[in-house]
Amino acid sequence: MIKRTIQKQIETSIKTKPVTLITGARQVGKSTLCYEMKKEFGFNYVSLDDRFERAQAINDPELFLKLHPCPLIIDEVQYAPQLFDSLEFVVNKKKLETGSNNGMFILTGSQAYELMNGVTESMAGRVSIIKMSALSASEIFGQEELKFEINPTKNNKRISNYKINLDELYKLIVRGMYPELYDKPEISSDSFYANYVATYIERDVSQLINVKDKMKFQNFLEILASLTGQELVYDTIAKAIGVKVDTIQSWISVLAAGEIIYLLQPYNELSIVKRIVKRPKLYFYDTGLACYLARLNNEEVLKKSIFAGRFVETYIVNEIKKSYRNNGIRDNFYYYRDNNQNEIDLIILDNGELHFVECKSGVSYSKKDVKAFKQLENSEYIKGSSCILCNTETVYSIDEDVYVLPISAI
Repeated sequence: MIKRTIQKQIETSIKTKPVTLITGARQVGKSTLCYEMKKEFGFNYVSLDDRFERAQAINDPELFLKLHPCPLIIDEVQYAPQLFDSLEFVVNKKKLETGSNNGMFILTGSQAYELMNGVTESMAGRVSIIKMSALSASEIFGQEELKFEINPTKNNKRISNYKINLDELYKLIVRGMYPELYDKPEISSDSFYANYVATYIERDVSQLINVKDKMKFQNFLEILASLTGQELVYDTIAKAIGVKVDTIQSWISVLAAGEIIYLLQPYNELSIVKRIVKRPKLYFYDTGLACYLARLNNEEVLKKSIFAGRFVETYIVNEIKKSYRNNGIRDNFYYYRDNNQNEIDLIILDNGELHFVECKSGVSYSKKDVKAFKQLENSEYIKGSSCILCNTETVYSIDEDVYVLPISAI
């Protein structure tokens, strides 16, 4: 099993909160990690994927919790929202009786929309919510995962430990980052993602929205995958599929809540509000799933396609996002584009400083490639170090506090 960085957060939560809720898309490794916690901390375990257990949890939640005493892991808890009130009662009772109720329950679920409703209504203040992603490159290559920083000294030290060359990068992008693909390398990506999409549509989407024409929803997913790293224009997608704009908006919301996609909002300050583009950019959480849906079957096809740049950008932004999430740090990420076509791929607001990141698939760059950075030089925030992340093998400077970094510096 690949060691997961986020395990430290979960261990801390067990020691400080009565309930730990682990959310994330299907197949990111929640159940596997919980099994490790079961062995290490002596938790009991039950999965609501089991129809009998699910029926019991729904019909008689109090009896269910008596039959499955804490400390308890409840996997796929969103299938029985009726449990939340009973969980609250058990947690409160333990606190009154013993004075301590930490480490009672670990809950997991892949449908954040239903989970969040139950948690916020029943267990506010008693639960620690941890969002889990698929594997990061650091985890796959066995490297310590730290929050990404633009710091030449630290970046040079990191790339001395491991490097990702161009061929490896495109293989990672097409393969994707779901743990099963690395636990069982004999599984083909096409087979894994075909099953993943079928399961997602049948089990998750069909429970949440009335998809009368599943072929249209499949077509929607395929079109969306080809747009990863691009601005989200609802009208264009609606016309391409032949549905209403509000339908597309509903489907986008479901995909975002299920952590299939996320939306990167445009950066905004009063001084630039009149000239910026106000649409969000769309990213798939996993490049392998996006490649499968966009029919980019192998690294050579991707490398030669018009999609190469946007998929490299998606990979880079995802890895930076994971470096924050896996270390329990909130990310304040944005992008910039104005009506003069000036663009900054990623803006990181961290500790009161703005950092600009360009995502490229080439090797050699110069000062002219970061001219858009000047658009925010009068920001109300301090301007920190910035960079181009690309396929260079070395760290070098192209302007004052602006560097070119290898992708493996993340």
